[in-house]
Amino acid sequence: MRSTPILGLLGMLACAVTVQVQAAEALALHCGDVFDAKSARLVGAHTIVTGADGRIAQVLPGKATVPGALIVDLAGQTCMPGWIDLHVHIGQESNPKSYEERFRLDDIDFGYRALVYADRTLKAGFTTVRDLGGTVALHLRDAINQGYAQGPRIYAAGKSVATTGGHGDPGNGINAELEHLLGPPGPTEGVINSVDDARQAVRQRYKDGSDVIKITATGGVLSYAKSGDAPQFTVDEVKAVVDTAKDYGYKVAAHAHGKEGIRRAVEGGVTSIEHGTYMDDEIFALMKKHGTWYVPTISAGKFVAGKAAIDGYYPEIVRVKAARIGAQIQDTFAKAYKAGVKIAFGTDQGVAPHGQNSLEFGYMVDAGMPAATALQSATYSAAEVLGAPDLGQIAPGFRADVVAVPGNPLADISLTGKVSFVMKDGVVYRK
Repeated sequence: MRSTPILGLLGMLACAVTVQVQAAEALALHCGDVFDAKSARLVGAHTIVTGADGRIAQVLPGKATVPGALIVDLAGQTCMPGWIDLHVHIGQESNPKSYEERFRLDDIDFGYRALVYADRTLKAGFTTVRDLGGTVALHLRDAINQGYAQGPRIYAAGKSVATTGGHGDPGNGINAELEHLLGPPGPTEGVINSVDDARQAVRQRYKDGSDVIKITATGGVLSYAKSGDAPQFTVDEVKAVVDTAKDYGYKVAAHAHGKEGIRRAVEGGVTSIEHGTYMDDEIFALMKKHGTWYVPTISAGKFVAGKAAIDGYYPEIVRVKAARIGAQIQDTFAKAYKAGVKIAFGTDQGVAPHGQNSLEFGYMVDAGMPAATALQSATYSAAEVLGAPDLGQIAPGFRADVVAVPGNPLADISLTGKVSFVMKDGVVYRK
């Protein structure tokens, strides 16, 4: 069951929104304070000078005079690198009709909705996202890059790689007659059952234009299937994905809730574990040994746990999992942080509403992570996970992605929800 190509989507996107942005030019941002993401500390008032190439040209102490530059006064505000959310689904957003909409709506319908989600995300201060599942994101990425739409920089996985009946099998929840007509999905559709299938699925993602590979190493909460945590890949299958991904310069992210599936994913060499609900001390030690990153997605856990209490919001087979798994993620995050696991920022927005990504900062701080470390997880650390050496810092040569909030977010992390200024590639989108 291969996704229908989004014919003419770029042109349709151009008609759907008017992208009103100022062309990149030399700007001088007079920041009341600046967050150094590498050291995770505030370094005082600085002037950030951006060039016409969309990169940071200079970072000067104090309120510096920059001949020929347009001044942007951000006095009393803290400037930070544009935030990076490593786990979103920009082409969808949870609602009580989500399960029926995939039968009624076309990709182009989800594409129009994604325009709104992308705009919200960018204006919330997230200038880069990693989309971990969905074909709409591949096309929206291109539309944004080509100037047809407004949104964050997107690293897109395209269709995730799953196993038959597992989380991400597009045939789950379809009646037998329709499933028979469509035929069993295979590696082209992102469903594998062997090492050879795994290789083919990665190569298909390359053909589709993906930037990253996502596997669903265990069951999931929102899939129409009974298990939310059973292991669904063998170690050999994970290794086949990872090894083939390396051929194309890809990193691999693994959706995983259950301990055994997480263990197999880590031993197989994935870059990051997403969600990680049932990790324990043994898994923490294994992740530290392998250098595996953890992307917690507390926001999604809290959202699904809350909606599980509403009759009819989820099908019963999903509701049970949402109530059980969702409530666990924040506690697991707290333990992982104390154990010294490398943590990078991710929300799973699309499960929860787009544009509310910054709530994750508060959840991280509530669970014991210092505010400075939480901000570092969405900048310096997230850029490392992406393999993007020109993102995540305010320094000469880096992309001119800057977000500002009034006051000191290290003293009050809730200020991340009050973004007053957003710049991406030297272009101002919010001021």
